Amino acid sequence: MQTPLTEGPSATAEDPPLHLPQGGVLRQVQGRISVRSRGQGLYDVTRDVAAWVAHQQMTTGLLTVFCRHTSASLIIQENADPDVQRDLQSFFRRLVREDRSQYRHTLEGDDDMPAHIRSALTLVQVSIPVAGGKPAFGTWQGLYLFEHRTAPQERELLLHLLGA
Repeated sequence: MQTPLTEGPSATAEDPPLHLPQGGVLRQVQGRISVRSRGQGLYDVTRDVAAWVAHQQMTTGLLTVFCRHTSASLIIQENADPDVQRDLQSFFRRLVREDRSQYRHTLEGDDDMPAHIRSALTLVQVSIPVAGGKPAFGTWQGLYLFEHRTAPQERELLLHLLGA
């Protein structure tokens, strides 16, 4: 008989205990994904991340994706209607204006300090459960790199998977 990994007050009678796969051993692995942006916008990295997870041959676990930059971020957002992405971009442009007169840090361009602020308002790290060997996104969810700079950039995402 296998010992459950977790059981506790949050478990309900309908929830089966979580078990390691037969003969499973917890392991962890790290990887990187490079994303070339074309300037400000949302770049869907869901397929690349899912392919990397599948290659690791783990059926259950927790995936952490970390954006190694201070002027880009990560968001999990609807992937069905492109208007959602356009509305998000418009909202952040209105919220954090690219007006050089508002900032002290201007050495790297008019868009740099606003990019840092937009990044601070979103996330640079997300955790995603892995179930059945795949990231457990909801039906309409996708993972996006949110590029906040206007010029094309080469971005790096660090992936860490702990599971079995």
